[in-house]
Amino acid sequence: MKHVIPIVAALSTVFSIPAWADSPVVVELFTSQGCSSCPPADKLFHQLADREDVIALSLHVDYWDYIGWKDEFADPANAERQRGYASVAGRRSIYTPQMVVNGTTDIVGTRPMALGKAISEHAASPSPLDVSLVRDADEVVISAESNGVSGPLIVQMLRYSPVRSSKITRGENAGNTLEYSNVSEGWLILGEWNGATPFEMRAKAEGDKPVVVLVQKGRNGPIVGAARLR
Repeated sequence: MKHVIPIVAALSTVFSIPAWADSPVVVELFTSQGCSSCPPADKLFHQLADREDVIALSLHVDYWDYIGWKDEFADPANAERQRGYASVAGRRSIYTPQMVVNGTTDIVGTRPMALGKAISEHAASPSPLDVSLVRDADEVVISAESNGVSGPLIVQMLRYSPVRSSKITRGENAGNTLEYSNVSEGWLILGEWNGATPFEMRAKAEGDKPVVVLVQKGRNGPIVGAARLR
């Protein structure tokens, strides 16, 4: 079955990230437990999950739930984010597995060569702004300073579970126990920033799950800055 609303193909090894990268590259994987084409992309994503120079985020979508298995990690907001990217890029459809690099580069999730090339190109570009995070008890202190990029910039925070697994009993992946890396949750918009003056704020971040802050031009534009606390 083609998992489009087009679709996918292969798997291999991701290129390494250049040593000169000065800011982590954000890779978002739009995936679904109900998609038979997604497990190779989920497996490929494991190779990115622990890198310091990549922030890999798995966003499970709900639009394949109707074909026999309800994705346990899906959030309708993830599909809405994917639709937003498609709209900005002028695409008329969404699909799984899809990876979006730094909010701009669309990669079919099973194409490691294209993914590696996209990551390397983004890593080699100067960072538009600097973001830093510091834990303070059950809060995180977020600081950012622009290197020339102007607003409006959207400051967002999310958490993720480094590893989650699921035993699939129905649908296209029935009979498999699948493991997922960096499953995102609790996505919040913290505020808007004009980029003209340094940004600083505190946000609640209870528990020990990693914290990620993204600064993006608009809701679905380029990601111009990112930081993570594991």
